Amino acid sequence: MFQITCTLHYADWSLFLLRVMVAVVFGSSGFQHLKSPRQRAESLGLSVGFTVFLGAAELAGAFAIVAGVLTQWAALGLTLVMLGAIYMKVAKWKTGFWGEKSMGWHYDLIFVAMNLVILCTGGGRIAIMPI
Repeated sequence: MFQITCTLHYADWSLFLLRVMVAVVFGSSGFQHLKSPRQRAESLGLSVGFTVFLGAAELAGAFAIVAGVLTQWAALGLTLVMLGAIYMKVAKWKTGFWGEKSMGWHYDLIFVAMNLVILCTGGGRIAIMPI
């Protein structure tokens, strides 16, 4: 029988890679919100002030996730951001799971799951402040 053994060392590196992926996506999104808040607000149907808040929250969450500082709190915050995105796509924009006419909310659900893994594991021991 074939069995893959994942030592704690490899698990920590896997969780670190997961954190990097989450940080890249949320960091770039947050940067775009802050770079052109008026344009982003119009495209999303949000106020400029909320778009700036959202961008700052995503950027701060990305830095915390990748550095491993308050990792679980950052993962919780980013999970809430993604649940808000899912709400907008389902309730406001009437977008389907796969996005029949535009991008669906399957992508957002993947990031909810990724953040929940980080939340539940603490993101591993490769961090400035490991749990």
